[in-house]
Amino acid sequence: MDLGLKQRVAIVSAASKGLGRAAAFDLACEGARLAICARTEGPLMQTAEQIRDETGAEVLALTCDVSVAEQIDAFVAQVAGHYHDRIDILVNNAGGPPPGTVAEISLDQWRVAYERNFISVVRFCERVIPYMKKRQWGRIINITSSSTRQPIDGLATSNAIRPAIVGLAKTMSRELAPDNILINNVSPGMFRTDRHEQLLESMAASTGKTPEQILAQRVTQIPLGRMGHPAEHAHVITFLASEQASYLTGQTIAVDGGLVRGLT
Repeated sequence: MDLGLKQRVAIVSAASKGLGRAAAFDLACEGARLAICARTEGPLMQTAEQIRDETGAEVLALTCDVSVAEQIDAFVAQVAGHYHDRIDILVNNAGGPPPGTVAEISLDQWRVAYERNFISVVRFCERVIPYMKKRQWGRIINITSSSTRQPIDGLATSNAIRPAIVGLAKTMSRELAPDNILINNVSPGMFRTDRHEQLLESMAASTGKTPEQILAQRVTQIPLGRMGHPAEHAHVITFLASEQASYLTGQTIAVDGGLVRGLT
């Protein structure tokens, strides 16, 4: 199946590792031209080089802290300049907010989580949408969390902030539909990434169990009986970015092996 992504220009933020990295690789495999960013230069450049070597895709890699508005502005401007004012796809991703209960999270941590995980999405959309409107075509995909459907114990910031992205996307989907710009969310369940390893360590420290014991217990909650592979999450993002998803907008799609029990 031709997904119609050849020569499309795709931004993927926080793409040096984890789910963002997998999304960038998958889009490159379908022929997209990439612009990727992350806070740390070394891993970002390594990822860019691996994508070029393995897929032959064009990759522009620039450091950017998505919690800093000015850095987002500069990044998008450089991408637009490099790709001659063309930006077709935006994959919003950011490092997860700090774990902890409401009683444990400081006000400063709330502010950081809000800027990194919500305002960054707003800012990227504001800067990218004008380029999409010029071509009357665009795809915006937000990587969120299963906490948008079902709160996760010990992740108060995620439980509060991630659902705000769902409300934003639903609102924007109606506003952007006349310009053929589609916006959807992908909410991942349990994937073996660096972020998940950090959460396991945090949960182990608060319960007295080992990370392995925590992991074994969590996997029993997944009907498919295993953790997901980042590539499985990436395939859904690539589909949503494609021509084949032309009648999907304002939706939140769970990629979680059946973890979340809710009907909506």
